[in-house]
Amino acid sequence: MWFLFAVLTALLWGAADLFYKKGTVAEDKYSPMKIVVAVGVVMGIHAIIYIFVESVSFTFLDIVKYLPISAMYIISMWIGYKGLRYLDLSISSPVQNASGALVVLLLLIFFQSHVTVLDIIGIVIIFAGIFGMGIIEKKQGDYVPLVDSDKKYQVSVLAILFPILYCIIDALGTFGDGVVLDELALISEDAALVAYELTFLACAIVCLIYLLVKKQKFSFKEDKDKFIAAIFETGGQFFYVFAMAGNAVIAVPLIGAYCIFSVILSRIFLKEKLTKWQLVVAITVILGIILLGISEGLQS
Repeated sequence: MWFLFAVLTALLWGAADLFYKKGTVAEDKYSPMKIVVAVGVVMGIHAIIYIFVESVSFTFLDIVKYLPISAMYIISMWIGYKGLRYLDLSISSPVQNASGALVVLLLLIFFQSHVTVLDIIGIVIIFAGIFGMGIIEKKQGDYVPLVDSDKKYQVSVLAILFPILYCIIDALGTFGDGVVLDELALISEDAALVAYELTFLACAIVCLIYLLVKKQKFSFKEDKDKFIAAIFETGGQFFYVFAMAGNAVIAVPLIGAYCIFSVILSRIFLKEKLTKWQLVVAITVILGIILLGISEGLQS
């Protein structure tokens, strides 16, 4: 089932990425904080419902145990939200998506996880496709000229810094998940999910208080794209923990393919044209996913 969970995570996070971009206002410096509030509120509601519906065995200690991983994910997501304001100026996609390759290497080095030849071929194809799509997206991005040359330089530096920081911190969080959920099984999938979502809710409350103090307008009607993204983000997070607990090494590249689904979905729903090379890369990544699915079927 972990394979299905990984694919569902990629699809849902691809959709979330689409609405994150729609909901981000470059001129609004509080936009990233508003996204944190939206995601935290939706995740918090889901966590509370999940605890009671599934009778999850959960204690405050679980939040503490999972806090380092929760912190890395939330910080990396915050950086990602901030980076969306400078996306057209950066090499964001290829750098950010390199985190998956880094995680796979760390898991293989430290835990000598079992992978087949077919797994390796599938992983290489997927990562090549993800990196290729990032380069294509970068080349097609519109450069936004700024009159002030100093400001232009500062924004360009930020544009490069954000994806690099995201890559490193997200990779550490994902590696931590692979260790605590799969390799060492230090915490249950349910407890990890609830711990992360409640931690995000706490961050959302702090951010909401800050926005209120700053007298910033924030409503479901005006920021509906942020809440739609939050719903998809939460759905993806639900399947993510089960995918990582099942087979972290193979789940990571599958989940990393969410950026491919994001491009495809944006072309479908925003009526943007999918170029020849984007189509080739998308098909290539899907081929890699199919290979991993075949490999999983052969091992079952």
